[in-house]
Amino acid sequence: MNLSFAVLSDQFLLNFSYLWLIVIATTIGIIIGAMPGFGSANTIIMLLPFTLAVDIEVAMIFMVSLFVASHMGGGITSILLNIPGNGGAAATCLDGYPMARKGLGQQALVLSFVASTVGGVVTAGLSIFLLPYIARLAFYMHSVEMVVILLFGITLIASVASDNMLKGLIAGFLGLLIGAIGADHIYSTPRGTFGMIELYDGVPLIAVLIGVFAISEALKMMENDSVLDESGLEMMRKASWKQTWEGVTMAFARTWHMVWTSLVGLVIGIVPGAGASIAAFVAYQQSRLFSKTPEKYGTGIPEGVIAPESANNGVTSGDLIPMLVIGVPGGTTAAVMMIVMTYHGVQLGPRLFIQNPGIGYGVFITMLVAYAVMLFTTLPLTKYVSKLVLIPTPVLAPIIIAFTLVGAFAPRGYMFDLWLTLLFGAIGYLCRQTHFNVVALLIGVILGPLLEANVMRALRISGNDPWVFFSSTVGNVLWVALVLSLLLPSFVQWRRNRAAARMAAA
Repeated sequence: MNLSFAVLSDQFLLNFSYLWLIVIATTIGIIIGAMPGFGSANTIIMLLPFTLAVDIEVAMIFMVSLFVASHMGGGITSILLNIPGNGGAAATCLDGYPMARKGLGQQALVLSFVASTVGGVVTAGLSIFLLPYIARLAFYMHSVEMVVILLFGITLIASVASDNMLKGLIAGFLGLLIGAIGADHIYSTPRGTFGMIELYDGVPLIAVLIGVFAISEALKMMENDSVLDESGLEMMRKASWKQTWEGVTMAFARTWHMVWTSLVGLVIGIVPGAGASIAAFVAYQQSRLFSKTPEKYGTGIPEGVIAPESANNGVTSGDLIPMLVIGVPGGTTAAVMMIVMTYHGVQLGPRLFIQNPGIGYGVFITMLVAYAVMLFTTLPLTKYVSKLVLIPTPVLAPIIIAFTLVGAFAPRGYMFDLWLTLLFGAIGYLCRQTHFNVVALLIGVILGPLLEANVMRALRISGNDPWVFFSSTVGNVLWVALVLSLLLPSFVQWRRNRAAARMAAA
């Protein structure tokens, strides 16, 4: 692949000459990222006339900037309102929202923005210099390996349900059942659709996401006058620029944490179809596993915000690598970008880096510039954006319901999706009232269909031989890692209890 200093410097100069366009694209991306249902793919589709009319270099700068900004924007509403802007930001709710309720929303936003930037910059920088080697991972990640990776994410159900294991597992299995609705992956036989053709493609994730998080949270908000608790209100009255600096210090004190969780996002992002949701949940699960204080996760700690946000933005590079190197889009947004590039006559695959290396490597240069722009434009706003939680809930809740219902209607344009969203809103509200974990439910809905599809695909290829799941070297290494990740917490707890017993005896 033709990489030279001249190519990189030319791309940096090109991006700086279109800095105004990057500012516009990142602003749009952050706004749509914070609004559930308004994904980057839908936005780029609506703006196709612009991307098809301009030069391909300009179109790519705009699309890539908007794409990475949407990943950063999803954490804003996750932290302040417990409403994820997209599936990748759902794990951020676990610790981001508890921080906001304590009046630490400003610091949580700073942690999110810095972790997003570090995650995006680290993975984009690595992709530039290690692209030929990183791309090979896609060839080793087949259905067998994906099954184990998805099981990593599903084990998080037990982690988030640690307060009440039975209710957490019930919510997780309910999510798996909801995810099984629709035509099966082999024979296209409808399951649980009740004859409704709108459900043949499965339950739309946006309807579930908006219903169990946004609508149910808005209903829950109406029970109180404020999102904040007593101490949180006191903290917000003392809000100052000092808290922004505290957030920056907190984040960079955990630099290694940001780096390794972003690498989790990069590796998972390279697998076509995996996506930010899996990466964020797996990174959160692994962060909790290796923590010295796993019991604090879910109560509002910096690591619980950093891990999913770094991974969520580490995915951005991984999503685009398969598209550029082998011509297979890693996600929906990458597929739309592929259409634009094909229209402009760009030949994807290894030849891209020989015939037009500027476009291939320019994607990652744009990411570096876009993340730098976003960091410097978002940090000064955290003091003001965090005040969103001061809006009285009788005013805030109806606004949330109105905007999110528009987001539920937008992807498919069916009135059916609105009623489905309201149904899941009622289910989510009942779950919250009875202390069933809605995050566990969402994990089941997101990961269940992907797990089933990969299990069935692997079995079909192997002639229904169950040993196929242990036939891959990479898969076996992942199996060992999965078993260790399940046993390690018990072993660590046993050692702590033993040490405590020795101290008591002494």
